[in-house]
Amino acid sequence: MNFRPKHDDDVGIEMVPLIDVILLLVIFFMVSTRFVKESEIQLTLPQASAEVKSAPPAQIDISIDRKGQVFVKGQALVNSQLATIEQALRDAKPADGEPLVVISADREATHQSVIDVMDAARRVGLYHVTFPTTARDEE
Repeated sequence: MNFRPKHDDDVGIEMVPLIDVILLLVIFFMVSTRFVKESEIQLTLPQASAEVKSAPPAQIDISIDRKGQVFVKGQALVNSQLATIEQALRDAKPADGEPLVVISADREATHQSVIDVMDAARRVGLYHVTFPTTARDEE
């Protein structure tokens, strides 16, 4: 019988020496790096005297009841036609700044009456419109 010795000729990369070499390279580069302080621009910034709070924007309250009657700042309009709503919004619009238009519509009010008010606001140049709501009761 011919017994040949088994040779383990596993060719592989030894990881420990590789890690040692990489660690030595990292240390070498860390030691040999020069840290140069770049030139800085010397600035003297102004100091704020106090926190500036902006005043809340003016507000135009518009209400629409279930029958479609429109109220601008609590005053009922003679009718709900687009021209009447536009004129009321022009009268309520302040000369400076853009007010916030708050449209409070009854849940039974028609969508068309709300759209008419939004259209009148757009024609007058009032673009910040919001709708207040109430939270639903969890049942």
